[in-house]
Amino acid sequence: MKFELKVERRAEAGKGPARELRRNGRIPAVLYGSGHSTLLSMDPKDARHVILSQAGHTGLLNVQMTGGGDPEQRVAVMQDYQIDPVAGTILHVDLFEVSMDKPLRVKIPVTTIGEVPLGVKEGGVLQNVLRELHIECLPAQMPDHIEVDASSLQVGEGIHVKDVVLAEGIKILDDADLMVTHVVTKISEAKLEALLARESQEGAAAVDPKAAGAETPAAGDAKGDTKGKEAKK
Repeated sequence: MKFELKVERRAEAGKGPARELRRNGRIPAVLYGSGHSTLLSMDPKDARHVILSQAGHTGLLNVQMTGGGDPEQRVAVMQDYQIDPVAGTILHVDLFEVSMDKPLRVKIPVTTIGEVPLGVKEGGVLQNVLRELHIECLPAQMPDHIEVDASSLQVGEGIHVKDVVLAEGIKILDDADLMVTHVVTKISEAKLEALLARESQEGAAAVDPKAAGAETPAAGDAKGDTKGKEAKK
């Protein structure tokens, strides 16, 4: 799926022009690709919409450029962005131009689908271990998300990377044996409290030498050492 993004070309780079741009209700952006970069400006509302939507992570952007020449269209992905830590406003956006005939490597979010897993109905807990998968494919094949059906999982069963089936031409780059999602036994409150208590005791023993069984020299031993030293003198 492509998202439309309207931008304008700008001529000046640097902190001064960027601040002036923000004062005028725009934010600076740069489109990288093919060994060159194009300076752009964009509406903060459009930038926030892209960042908050799926396009900000995996979606293709149909970048429509105007100003400073003939209108152009480029296909890109959002590479990075900067946000003011205090005000929360967007300060800068980096776009990366893509070629539709060259594979991309991107991370795609994983979505668990299906009915409540059988193991969960029996008291287990579904744990989603991997929230996203790293894939390689042509831009036109890039999915918005990857679905895994966990409805048939019993307690102790799971879905590994090698079990995930994707469309032809999409390659998963993660380790095939990594766990994506699984159903585990629910731990009781009593067992959890006992586990935490044991970890607390082990931590105290590591800090306190007496609790760990370390020997300390007796007072008499210390005196004996002193006498020995005096005798040598």
